[in-house]
Amino acid sequence: MLEHKMEPLTLFIGIIGNVISVLMFLSPAGTFWRIVKNRSTEDFESLPYICTLLNASLWTYYGIIKPGAYLVATVNGFGIVVEIAYVALFLAYAPRKMKVKTGSLVGVLNVGFLAAAMVVTWLALEGEGRIDAIGFISSVLNIVMYGSPLAAMKTVVTSKSVEYMPFLLSFFLFLNGGIWTFYAFLTKDLFLGVSSPFSLPFTTHKNTPSNCFL
Repeated sequence: MLEHKMEPLTLFIGIIGNVISVLMFLSPAGTFWRIVKNRSTEDFESLPYICTLLNASLWTYYGIIKPGAYLVATVNGFGIVVEIAYVALFLAYAPRKMKVKTGSLVGVLNVGFLAAAMVVTWLALEGEGRIDAIGFISSVLNIVMYGSPLAAMKTVVTSKSVEYMPFLLSFFLFLNGGIWTFYAFLTKDLFLGVSSPFSLPFTTHKNTPSNCFL
């Protein structure tokens, strides 16, 4: 009875999480408009967007195979489309060396690793075992990607500038993580709760730590 009463609240929180996550997926749009306008990726790095694409793909798969997790699948499905567009623009406008690097990373992470994770879990596991395996993989990658921006703190301290850790973006990342953690609590989803998913990368330059986290 209590779970039934909580369903409207769970749906409401999930929708809010979707809205915030969509806005965050779109937040680098200004950077890519600059890339298109200048027809150059300048000093921007592609790694954060490749990592985010991998993470969004894994969480979409998780949301599809887990009953009732459609709100996880919808927002990350949107993220896949957006991140593919970002990576495609890198491949279109980056110098040759960056194109080779980007293409190699896409092949290894977004094709090879993702395909291996999906095929192995689909053929070797079933039911809850498959869901838990994908949830575990997604959570581990998410935690690693969440932890990577901590390197930016050294840059902030040494440069005495918060240029590489903008307050507004950091605030919304915190808000987004909080919303999805609450959603995970309501749905009793351990993997969502542990990893506090659905964040985006900071825009980075060559001299800035490459932060990629979902």
